Amino acid sequence: MTKACESATRPRPTENHRPDRRRFLGGAACAGALTLVPGVAFISLAGARSSEQPVSDEHRWGMLIDANKCAEGCDACVRGCVEEHGLWGHDRPETDAQWIRKVTVRDKQTGHVTSLPLMCQHCQYPPCVDVCPTGASFRRADGIVLVDKHTCIGCRYCMMACPYKARSFIHEALDQQKPYAPRGKGTVESCTLCVHRVDAGGERIPACAEACNAEGHRAMLFGDLNDPESELSQSLTQYASEELRADLGLRLGIRYRGL
Repeated sequence: MTKACESATRPRPTENHRPDRRRFLGGAACAGALTLVPGVAFISLAGARSSEQPVSDEHRWGMLIDANKCAEGCDACVRGCVEEHGLWGHDRPETDAQWIRKVTVRDKQTGHVTSLPLMCQHCQYPPCVDVCPTGASFRRADGIVLVDKHTCIGCRYCMMACPYKARSFIHEALDQQKPYAPRGKGTVESCTLCVHRVDAGGERIPACAEACNAEGHRAMLFGDLNDPESELSQSLTQYASEELRADLGLRLGIRYRGL
């Protein structure tokens, strides 16, 4: 079955062939201007969940999205993300940021149309990380792909490299930011899988999945891909699922059912 979706021709990177990002532009990170709301400080998300529980590859966080349960016209996941992360500009309820968005996938052969959410796919081999000249785009050991706003220079190479168009650029100064989700003018941002919730431990799931559950759809299942006993792993074992653009070999943390 052939489906129309966003595409890219970039081959999968290998462990033995990684661009030297830092040498590419030398000290260019110093050239980027960063604007923050007073009192909002960037926090380190790379090193540890807490002093007692460091980030490790013991976990690999991911999600299964069931397109059969995703209601056409419903944007609860988008609204949940916007509210959780404060994705708004100057007194505007709207946002240009696309941490998560609803897209339509059409089967060219049958004409069947599927509505589904699309966000950063949290690749094991993320193209955004490979092209970043300053190392601002990085992948944590637990599989979450993030942007370090301290070193992002706004070159937007990562936006061009992403096959899923999952990143956004901040063009203007922002207000009413969330302390756990700082954002800066002139930087790139994308879905973090609500890393602040993940690092806090407990039973909290990403805001998009929480909002979807609240609407009664339960189309988004979050969990640990490395834990064979997790509900996510059990579901992936029991039911067929697939990656978007699996031909790229990026080994995504987000999988879909019902495409």
